[in-house]
Amino acid sequence: MVGFETRGARIDVLHGIDLEVVAGRTLGLVGESGCGKSVTMMAAMGLLGKRGTVSGSIRIDGEELVGKSEPEMEKIRGRRIAMIFQDPMSSLNPVHRIGTQICEALALHRGLRGADANAEAVRLLDRVGITAARRRLAEYPHQLSGGMNQRVMIAMALAGAPDILIADEPTTALDVTIQAQILDLLRSLQDEQRMAIVLITHDLGVVAEMAETVAVMYCGRVVEQAPTTRLFSDPRHPYTQGLLASLPTMQSRDEKLQPIPGVVPDPSHLPSGCAFAPRCAQVRLACSKVPDFAPYTPGHWRACHADMPSAA
Repeated sequence: MVGFETRGARIDVLHGIDLEVVAGRTLGLVGESGCGKSVTMMAAMGLLGKRGTVSGSIRIDGEELVGKSEPEMEKIRGRRIAMIFQDPMSSLNPVHRIGTQICEALALHRGLRGADANAEAVRLLDRVGITAARRRLAEYPHQLSGGMNQRVMIAMALAGAPDILIADEPTTALDVTIQAQILDLLRSLQDEQRMAIVLITHDLGVVAEMAETVAVMYCGRVVEQAPTTRLFSDPRHPYTQGLLASLPTMQSRDEKLQPIPGVVPDPSHLPSGCAFAPRCAQVRLACSKVPDFAPYTPGHWRACHADMPSAA
């Protein structure tokens, strides 16, 4: 559970998230803006600030993270878990050179300084495909393209050789060519280092290409989780079905998209029972109760009353 204190009241924004990230594999986390994807991973890294509270358990190799002090979390962030933030232009410091920012990460996580840190920074930039890496160390973020800044963010995330890499919309605002290069780079790095990757994105095409497993979130809950091919071929939650139905296809240029009706509810005024019920075409009396997250078939989980005996 995750909540925020605001105006003297606590608002719960995550309502029991249960995810497993496996070494060498990619978990895709999808859903509309505001569903809790980024907050879930920020909570795992202890980055919610003083107003955010986390209850439950977050473990990495059996080590409990919930309740750790900030100095203890600083030893884990970057070293065990690293994050590529959504917008590199706002995440990189515009008044510091690229080399300074990468070397700061190397000093913090690996104790490298001076010539050793510079040499490792050059190696990291080379590894993420930035040409003339040594010259780039002296440049500022505004002197690099969006794709190059994204590569710098990946290099900084890799500075501590993390076990888990969280990629929050890593291809946002990039053209399709650069997007493909970034995804290829992440796959290559994962194969080399057996990293687990959590891929947060709105782009279901990216998820289909990158992830072995997909978790679909809505209003602070995981409503469906399955192997990627199964989720795309046989979605079993009405929300997931709506997401896939809203995608354009190549079959017909005249085909009308099918948007999900309504809007995502305010976290402070969620409907009782299933949060998706007001927008769902399959709503029934049982939806007045929050559905359990249960297996539909082996390996395929969902939280939905549809196709179940009705209480009506």
